[in-house]
Amino acid sequence: MNNSEAQDPLDKGNEKMETTTPSSLSSVAANAAAKKKPGSGALGVGLEARGIHAWFGDKMVLKDISLDFWSGTVTALIGASGCGKSTFIRTLNRMHEFIPGAAMAGDVLLNGKDIYESGTDVTKIRLKVGMVFQKPNPFPSMTIADNVLAGLKLAQLKVANKDDLLEECLVRAGLWSEVKDRLNAYGGSLSGGQQQRLCIARSLAVRPEILLMDEPCSALDPGSTLKIEETISELSSSMTIIIVTHNMQQAARVSDYTGFFLSDGGPGELVEVGPTSEIFSRPKDIRTENYVTGRFG
Repeated sequence: MNNSEAQDPLDKGNEKMETTTPSSLSSVAANAAAKKKPGSGALGVGLEARGIHAWFGDKMVLKDISLDFWSGTVTALIGASGCGKSTFIRTLNRMHEFIPGAAMAGDVLLNGKDIYESGTDVTKIRLKVGMVFQKPNPFPSMTIADNVLAGLKLAQLKVANKDDLLEECLVRAGLWSEVKDRLNAYGGSLSGGQQQRLCIARSLAVRPEILLMDEPCSALDPGSTLKIEETISELSSSMTIIIVTHNMQQAARVSDYTGFFLSDGGPGELVEVGPTSEIFSRPKDIRTENYVTGRFG
């Protein structure tokens, strides 16, 4: 397969596929599931994608993707670079529209309502479906506190007590204890991992129902990655999280469900989706097994 022929411009990366076995990844997934808090888990479908197709110009990069995302769970999207994972999650909050020449077809239902329906307030959609990008993007010349609350100003939202909201969001993002004594420091003064958690806190301030995460740990060291994963675990009890990752171990550690995307010289397609432990132990499709065992990718 020549990945360059079907490369999705939003889904590039220098991922390194670790050769492993389904049984070892399944063990990681099983251990992660066992650590879930009592009462956590799926609370009903929060977001539905139906027959999603996407194009850049006249080139189709996604073909007929349908997925349900359950409230209170984490879904990992895996697959080789260029298979459309990043493009797909951008269709889930209409970020895809920012790219010149981009187009899509299909339905995205948030609580049963199509977010692409004529007359829909796109700003409100993006408040409900937040996004954390691959590279941390805090406002470097704004203070830590102002970074967290920036979304409120942009969305013209008012809260009774900003100090309480600030602390709550930083606590949920796993950053409060590290910055509580320097909230007036610039966001750009933080380490890369801290900046990423600051971006998560900023997303949380507007009370999203869904959080999209596009390779949030790819530029971080192992220690920072662990803290982000702990944050994901904490947040998943109260919202739907969808994470794009090339890291098989990370998918096994943090997700309840995993979807495998593949581009075989054409548009990206969803090969298989299921509980994470099953995807890594007994996948139904041989292409999934070949990918998770490192035979290609």
